[in-house]
Amino acid sequence: MAWYPYLVAPEAFPVQLGDRGRLVLPAEIRKRLNLREGDQLLVTVQPDGSLRLMSPRQVVRETRGLYRTRAGHRSLADELIAERRAEAKREASSP
Repeated sequence: MAWYPYLVAPEAFPVQLGDRGRLVLPAEIRKRLNLREGDQLLVTVQPDGSLRLMSPRQVVRETRGLYRTRAGHRSLADELIAERRAEAKREASSP
């Protein structure tokens, strides 16, 4: 692998494509991500042709981030509290 020293980041780990297209993740990666045998991962092909491997926790974090940006800078909890207070005030002033 002559290209290896030049193209990898400090956190890169070499893996080899094995029998039937299988990749074995190095033990250090499995330990860092708390991965166990049978765990599912999501692999996506990036626009530049690279692969991205995500744990279920990372997918959830990114999904939450999508909804957070759609909601803008408003707090849904604050809106709910304000609605409930207004409703309670209306009920208190009703005959």
